[in-house]
Amino acid sequence: MAGRREPKAGGAEEVHACCGCRFPLLPALLQLALGASVAVLGFLAAARSASLPARDTPHWAGILVCVVAVLGLVMLCISYQPDEKTCVQFAIKVAYFLLSALSMIVCILAVAFAAYSYSQISQFSCETALETCQCKLDTVDPLSRTFIYEDISDCTEITRTFSLYLLIQIVLNLLAAIVGFAACFVMWKDRYQVFYVGIWLQSLTAGVQQQQKV
Repeated sequence: MAGRREPKAGGAEEVHACCGCRFPLLPALLQLALGASVAVLGFLAAARSASLPARDTPHWAGILVCVVAVLGLVMLCISYQPDEKTCVQFAIKVAYFLLSALSMIVCILAVAFAAYSYSQISQFSCETALETCQCKLDTVDPLSRTFIYEDISDCTEITRTFSLYLLIQIVLNLLAAIVGFAACFVMWKDRYQVFYVGIWLQSLTAGVQQQQKV
């Protein structure tokens, strides 16, 4: 018939669209924005006080997320072919999946470190001495550990400003971990979305019925 429409040759590519955008454009852009924010905040905190531990300035997590985002944008520029018929496409997809999973784990670690530091700072008793801020968890206990922050003239920068910084890092790293998990889930579903459990159960039921009839 004249009104019959032929299936489009590019139908396989349309499966890889996500919210109107070809995968992984949206996850990669979110990862780039979140990773850059985490890295910039981490470097600013490290520059403000060199005595802050590396776990409290998670620029390392932001850098990894940015690398994953750049790899996702590179994968976006490669022309899609069904069933990963090119080695470059397959290698980029595997690397993006593994690095997204790794970035998710790293961001969760950054969230745990920031949450632990925030719980400690909320219990600090601090005093300023010679451009340093000395904080203790328990002022009564003489053996209580003392946390010393150098190049800080006012301890409110630790108890208030740094606490707010940790909260922002918790939110940003948690969002980055969620985006990384979403990217891994979409890639896994796209590759392994067909399961044969139902067919296997139907064949098993049919076999049992045949045995009962015999």
